[in-house]
Amino acid sequence: MTLALIDYGAGNLHSVENALRAAGCDDLIVTADADIVARADRIVLPGVGAFGACAKALRAVDGVVEALDVRVRQQGMPFLGICVGMQLMADTGEELGVHDGLGWIAGTVRRIEPATIATKVPHMGWNDVIPTRPHVLVEPGEAYFLHSYAFEGDEAAADILATTEHSGPVTAAIGRDNMLGVQFHPEKSQRYGLALLERFLAWRP
Repeated sequence: MTLALIDYGAGNLHSVENALRAAGCDDLIVTADADIVARADRIVLPGVGAFGACAKALRAVDGVVEALDVRVRQQGMPFLGICVGMQLMADTGEELGVHDGLGWIAGTVRRIEPATIATKVPHMGWNDVIPTRPHVLVEPGEAYFLHSYAFEGDEAAADILATTEHSGPVTAAIGRDNMLGVQFHPEKSQRYGLALLERFLAWRP
């Protein structure tokens, strides 16, 4: 089982790689090679930074977006997006302008607007992951978050798999079919994050 961890200059690759290996992934390739992505049995897309910069960086890697679309959407290989990697699954992101995402899950990534002025943005630290419907990969627990923007799916509530609470509900996980995205950082979420990665590595959607 080959897992492709996408390197497009916008992810915490070392920590994610270490976490995946600790979860039991022996055949892992950190890559920006579209041919490797096109043959991978599982794919992980990390992401740290602004939505627009990450989207631009991903599209700048020759052939990778096209390979992702074929391997994930057409051929059904298991996919995990982490933090901004999850956000890129949306139609658009509104961080520092309006930018196109991959368009895999209908929704928009917008700045978190807490209900009270005492609630700080960014949303940073440990918080509960609260499943909104059953999913084999997403269990209740505590995970580590660090973000100022969050996914909003106006007509895609069925694709929101979990929320967290930050002066109102904030999307914590989205997914459909063979695709999962998590707003939190599994690689920083200790036992909870490692268990999620273990389930992802065993997933047969």
